[in-house]
Amino acid sequence: MKPLLLDLNVILDVILDRRPGADAASALWAAIEGGRGRGVIPAHGLTTIFYLLEKARGAAFARDGVERLMSVFGVAPVDEAVVRRALVFAWPDFEDAVCAAAAEASGCGAIVTRDPAGYPHAPLPVVDPAAALSLLTSEEGPLAPN
Repeated sequence: MKPLLLDLNVILDVILDRRPGADAASALWAAIEGGRGRGVIPAHGLTTIFYLLEKARGAAFARDGVERLMSVFGVAPVDEAVVRRALVFAWPDFEDAVCAAAAEASGCGAIVTRDPAGYPHAPLPVVDPAAALSLLTSEEGPLAPN
């Protein structure tokens, strides 16, 4: 089963309980945590989450939060090759391009985002959290457990 790369907006919907996206994102997170699929977060997303948590609640809270995320999700590396690939995409939102390049390099089956328009001509499928959850829970879906 190929992992799903979760865009930062999906993770933040859960952490910050942002409506209306939080329900589908939380259900997807629970499915991944429950072993229905694998999820990864791009490495640069963890630094952003750490920054936001530290700003809100302090460094110890931020470290704990990132540790908890890494207990559920893998980390999609962002190295020079990923950044160079993202530059080739030449998308208006460079962060989305880096996510797509990291997903591609990590062998992901799809990118999960609330903003599919941010991924024009992506190298792999782009789905919203509800569609990703359907893929994970489908008996015959391409991302269903074997």
